[in-house]
Amino acid sequence: MSNPAFEFEHVHIISEDPKAAADWYANMLGADIAFEKEVRGALQIGVELGAMMILIRGKRPGENPVRTNPMRGIEDYSSHDEWGTDHFGYIYRGDLTGFCDEIRAKGAQFAVEPWVFSPGRLLCYVAAPDNVSIELIQAESADTYR
Repeated sequence: MSNPAFEFEHVHIISEDPKAAADWYANMLGADIAFEKEVRGALQIGVELGAMMILIRGKRPGENPVRTNPMRGIEDYSSHDEWGTDHFGYIYRGDLTGFCDEIRAKGAQFAVEPWVFSPGRLLCYVAAPDNVSIELIQAESADTYR
């Protein structure tokens, strides 16, 4: 174990439409909307998914957010091609192909369609609201990159 003083708490997303974004996570991925409140002049919604909190908030007074790049193919990989967080990922314990078919039927789009990353490891990138990319990995453990 690395430093046990650290425990992952949340990902924070600034959204053009936080309510629509939170609803997308709930409807597409089965997340739970934990709370909605105003924080520093903007709606903030807590969305729980896979033991992780995703905080989605709107524009605060004085902010002027700019749109990020969508994920795109570059050589033999995909990237947002900008500094900062490129994506966040989840291990999906189940039939990832079947799950992708389910959410595709609901209107989900994929920045990267499911493909075999390495033997026994299927992955994809779901295109979430606000150009956020979510990597889903079908694997037996979190040892995906080790």
